[in-house]
Amino acid sequence: MGVKLIAVDMDGTFLNDKKTYNRERFRQQYAQMKAQQIHFVVASGNQYYQLASFFPEIVEEIAFVAENGGWVRDAGEDVYNCSMPRDHFHQIVDFLQTRPEIEIIACGKASAYTLKSYDQRFHDIAVHYYHRMELVDNFDNINDTILKFALNIPDEKVPDMQATLDAKLGHLLTAVTTGHGSIDLIIPGVHKANGLRLLQERWGVNDDEVVAFGDSGNDIEMVKQAGYGFAMANAADAVKAVAGYHAPHNNEEGVLEMIDKALKGQAPFA
Repeated sequence: MGVKLIAVDMDGTFLNDKKTYNRERFRQQYAQMKAQQIHFVVASGNQYYQLASFFPEIVEEIAFVAENGGWVRDAGEDVYNCSMPRDHFHQIVDFLQTRPEIEIIACGKASAYTLKSYDQRFHDIAVHYYHRMELVDNFDNINDTILKFALNIPDEKVPDMQATLDAKLGHLLTAVTTGHGSIDLIIPGVHKANGLRLLQERWGVNDDEVVAFGDSGNDIEMVKQAGYGFAMANAADAVKAVAGYHAPHNNEEGVLEMIDKALKGQAPFA
């Protein structure tokens, strides 16, 4: 059948640890993807506006599965966005604010929102991932479509906190790890694989024609669903366990290495 869609997670996958990528190498690859009619999809837990900033020349051509599937765009057009019910939003906030070790970001379509009361260190980190961010006194009067929550938690507390969140909020949201000290709370069924599925239906692409790369817990569904699901060498064990294939380390341009093979029809794509 051949490859018709390549989907990449960003942090720890497409990007190296310095949050950059080989732009010239990818530019040449993207030209070949277009020539071979292969769709390119950025699939990340991050905010759409932040993701778009990495691809300014082609942002209106490619597709994005942003906010862990909460917002899907194709060639500048909205395909899908979820919307958290207001009563669920307030129940979740009420519980999260009983846990002082958690710093909360409410991720909306127009902007992300976090508390003015959090320390400057957290604010400085957050703006790297949320190019649209509002500091608010509280979460009571946000007028936006809420897509998910992003939580900042001390690294050593992530496993226990994920279990606690599943126990307390599992009827409302699914807790997924996204990297060091981060957990996203997503609407059940609204994940990267669901976002890719919507794009596949739009484009007429089968699972066995999809290549997907990931490294963290929020990539598991996407990597499992793809015919060519790759775990990075630096991926979490849970991702490696479900991946049919493995790519080199994110600091070794592992994704670009495998894209080269896909474009040339080399193993495992032969």
